[in-house]
Formats: sequence, C-alpha cells, structure tokens
Amino acid sequence: MSRLAETFARTRAENRAAFVAYVCAGDPDFDTSLEVCQSLLANGVDILELGVPFSDPLADGLTNQLAAQRALENGMTAARVFELVRRIREFSQAPIVFYTYYNLVFSNGVDAYVRQAREAGVDGILTLDLPPEEAAEMATACRKHEVGTVCIIAPTTPEARIETIAASTTGFIYYVSREGVTGVRDQVAANIPEAVARIRKHTKIPMVVGFGIGTRAQVAQVAAHADGVVVGSALVNAIKDNLGDRARIVATVGAKANDLARGARR
Repeated sequence: MSRLAETFARTRAENRAAFVAYVCAGDPDFDTSLEVCQSLLANGVDILELGVPFSDPLADGLTNQLAAQRALENGMTAARVFELVRRIREFSQAPIVFYTYYNLVFSNGVDAYVRQAREAGVDGILTLDLPPEEAAEMATACRKHEVGTVCIIAPTTPEARIETIAASTTGFIYYVSREGVTGVRDQVAANIPEAVARIRKHTKIPMVVGFGIGTRAQVAQVAAHADGVVVGSALVNAIKDNLGDRARIVATVGAKANDLARGARR
C-alpha cells in the first residue's frame, strides 16, 4: 500500500479528514523552506503538497505567485526541489505531492522527471494544466515509477467528464471548490456537499477539497464531507508576513497548521 493510501486509510479509521498543507518549495529560501516543512509535519499535517516554483503559475492567486517568485529569485531549480524532498525524507515518511505545471515536467523529459521525483521520495504529482486526454505519457511514467496521479475536478466539470477524470486518478482527486485561482476567502463554497456526492457516484478514490479554505471553522465545514482538506494561501501568508525572521516564520506556520489541523477532526 502506498503512503497516500495508508494515510487516507488511517485518517478514515480515526474518523477525520486528512489535513493537506500546501507551501511553495524554496519559499522564501531553501533552508527556511526545509524548516517550514518540518514544522508543518510536526503540527498535524498528514500530506505535504509542495508547489514547484514556476514563472507563470496560472492557477495561483497573488499570494502563491509571489511565493514562487521568492523561491525562484533565491535559486530554486528542479534539482533543488528534488533535494528538498530528499532532505524532508530524512525526518518524515509523510506523503509528499508535487503541485506543478506540465512545462516543468515536459522540459526535463517526462519519464526522467517522474523517475527523479520518485527516487527523491515523491508520492504523487498534480499537474494542473494537463488534462487526462493529453496525459498518456505522464500516466505511463507515473505507473512505471509507482507515483500516484492527482487529478482536478472543478465546479464547472460536466457530469460526463467526471468519470474520465476519475479513471485517470490513482492518488486522490482534488476538487477545486471555487472557480478562479487560489486564495483565502471569507466563506467556503456553498455547494461542497452536493459536489462531493456527485463525484462519489463515479469513484471510490479519496477526494480532497481545496481553494479558498483558511480557517479552522472552514476546515471543519469541508472535513464533514471530504476525505481531505487542503489549505495553502493561509500558510503561505504566514511566511510572507514574517519575511526576514526565519524563527518567526517557522513558529507562525507551525502554530497556524496546528490550529487548522484541529478542524479536520469530525
């Protein structure tokens, strides 16, 4: 059983949703990012979602765009992202999922990229701008190297296409609860229970919900229906608000994660 499957089985047995935390790899620099990841995993995070910094992150709001910019300006490359994963594996066996864009995979060679990701310790890859209909090469590489595929379903996804997307998923489904880009919102989307039920008619693959979730109460709302809850921008903001003080960044991110993780309990 993969680390992802084991984690969802465990959280299900504990009657809670998995808490998935997103941060951009290398934000604001390699060493701080490593300490941030360690702090997250010590404070209730079940699955670590690492954004691979990219110059044109079209699915991301300003918070995560600026995080990627900080990481790139401080020397993050594909090789350094793999190195970050290897360093995390020195202290944690929690699942790690890449949140990336296809250009970063394709330009390095699809099979080579997935192989390096697996060798570093990556458990799943979410390629945001790669639709299942165009993903045969990626799916083959992930199957060959035993890396889970994570696919997105949106509020606008037609019923007929949900089954196609679900069939392409081996790690978990990521339901994007809002149209548009990432970012903290005042309220979670109102239709999450209905959307989750609609998707579950087509698959038994674990389903996480993200985009716009940033408080413990919002996590709890989503955890009542989903297998996992993703929080990103609220954690990235904790980094941005404390730039220049590594100890404060690490402590603030850890405290925020600890609070959010409590919401995942049912």
